[in-house]
Amino acid sequence: MAGNGSQSGDSLPSAKEDEKYVTISALDGGHLTLPEYLFITDADPERRATVPSLCFLIQHPSLGNNGRDTMNLIFDLGLKRDLTQYTPAMASHIANRQPVITEPDCAGSLQAGGLEPDVDIDIVILSHVHWDHVGTPSDYKTAKFFVGSGTLHVLQNGAGSHYPAEIFNKDLLPTVATFEFPPTSSGDQSIASGRRTGHTWQSFAGFPNALDLFGDGSVWVIDAPGHIIGHVNLLARIGKDRWVYLGGDCCHDVRILKGEKGIATYDDGHGGQRTVHMDTQAATKTLDQIKSFLGKNAQVQVIVAHDIGWREKNKDKFFPGTI
Repeated sequence: MAGNGSQSGDSLPSAKEDEKYVTISALDGGHLTLPEYLFITDADPERRATVPSLCFLIQHPSLGNNGRDTMNLIFDLGLKRDLTQYTPAMASHIANRQPVITEPDCAGSLQAGGLEPDVDIDIVILSHVHWDHVGTPSDYKTAKFFVGSGTLHVLQNGAGSHYPAEIFNKDLLPTVATFEFPPTSSGDQSIASGRRTGHTWQSFAGFPNALDLFGDGSVWVIDAPGHIIGHVNLLARIGKDRWVYLGGDCCHDVRILKGEKGIATYDDGHGGQRTVHMDTQAATKTLDQIKSFLGKNAQVQVIVAHDIGWREKNKDKFFPGTI
């Protein structure tokens, strides 16, 4: 899909008469419980918060499956509703994230709003393949799956000592229906595998690596390295000079984006220190780029995957409601 031209400045382009918009609806994808000291600086060591794993339905005005007049895209799938479908190693980790709530999951949230996951979804994009974002891909029988470069390598081989291969389901994604976004010029070409989408990275609104998903400037995939290999965000245009930035796990607490908190460092269990990010330096750079972008584009609403405050204040934005 061809792009609509690169834009090297930090500000979003002005609205045009013929531009296309998408609609975005939030979806519940389950809840998990996180100890704050693992995620933010100056945290109460005893405080634990049960937070959502938000998913999003993005509807694009183009022809979808079965002649529908919208292309239906899901960004992230949340938790699996059946926790026994995780690997034993992952189940041990999940035991430390209780309480975990799996209903409604992403598929159930779609059905509650009037869509059937197995026939009405055209594309699924995963921000990354950590357990609380992968859901149950087999629910989406007619969808193509798009993932960040290197994701398939992670599923087969893991991603370093903190994310060993045994925590991932090797057969998570359908082989014939899964496509990776191409590596960026700065990415690791050696771990890219599988079939690639036909997109090209370009600079857009201050982001050095963005791709125009539909070729009309309505939805941009943003390369967001640092959290884990293949991590991507989405930037979508929902109206004249109105945009939404879906930040996935660029941070786990929106106060980090606001500059009120920093990324927590904690004992890695082997005599060293770590953060929740695979590459903290890259994750920090990604956050700095997002902060700079938001500072120059006041018309953008940002939502990160585990923002309980946003969920509580915006229950009317869940499908069939819209953002």
